[in-house]
Amino acid sequence: MKFRFGITAVALVALLAWGCGYRLRGTGSSLPPALKSVSVPVFKNSTARFELEVKLTRAVIDELSNRSRVRIAAEPGSADAVMEGECLSFAATPVGFTADGRPDKFNITVTASVTLKETAGGKVIFSNPSFKFIEEYEVAEGRSFEEAQAEAVDRIAPKFARSLVASLLEGF
Repeated sequence: MKFRFGITAVALVALLAWGCGYRLRGTGSSLPPALKSVSVPVFKNSTARFELEVKLTRAVIDELSNRSRVRIAAEPGSADAVMEGECLSFAATPVGFTADGRPDKFNITVTASVTLKETAGGKVIFSNPSFKFIEEYEVAEGRSFEEAQAEAVDRIAPKFARSLVASLLEGF
């Protein structure tokens, strides 16, 4: 009798855990099942950071290709949905200094507005008007601040994309 009760209890707990919607991070998708293709035009750039929009767009396309089941379409008219983005701000804030007072560690903050809309009908699938990404970045000795910022954008673009696509796919 105790054995049957134990099996029933374990089965009930397993059933409840399975039904609660819990799943491993990175395995879910809040995208509509009918969505087969997405177009990602180059983001607009409202910042003074050169090529920020190109690098972020390229990274988002790569991440969508790698992590989702959707095909990337070259033209918005040939896609089921279009992801539009705008780089709203880029800031490099010193958070660490050398012994002689030069900044050698920065927080890089990128804020973007991102919307994914169905092509037919314009229904919004995902929208975040102020998606913020912050990453700490160290400047190698002997590098100029401008060189360091350009290098930082190259390094953070894939991380920005990973975070954005995770938000899109996992519905956060």
